[in-house]
Amino acid sequence: MDHASYARELFYKGYNCSQAVFCAFCDVTGLDMDTAAKISSSFGGGMGRLREVCGTVSGALLVLGTVKGYSDPEDPQAKKDHYHLVQELAARFKEKNGSIVCRELLTGVEVKPGNDPEDRTPEYYKKRPCPNYVYDSAKIVEEMLQE
Repeated sequence: MDHASYARELFYKGYNCSQAVFCAFCDVTGLDMDTAAKISSSFGGGMGRLREVCGTVSGALLVLGTVKGYSDPEDPQAKKDHYHLVQELAARFKEKNGSIVCRELLTGVEVKPGNDPEDRTPEYYKKRPCPNYVYDSAKIVEEMLQE
């Protein structure tokens, strides 16, 4: 199964949007599922349901950073090159979906008010475009890793 389809499957199993994308790439990042799920757990719902940057984009960026990130604070070129990859990923997602911001992506979708995540019911999945965003983010980062 490709990473994008696996990510969508993980989302349907109850992982948040960021976890679904990041965990789908455990075979690439070398992380175990539990560790990957914990690392990415804060970014679901646009950062803990704050509806900021889409969790799927955050999950894809975690993959990108784990695989192609930099670690030397004294290497400005590596930092520059990596930021360009981040910007490219965001641009590709935005071109396909119109935004990278969760609240904008969910415009017109009825969401439960408050801070608590919504229950994952069949109705939840029917009204949400999120499985498509999970797929798109995973597909984009997979393509970028192959380039």
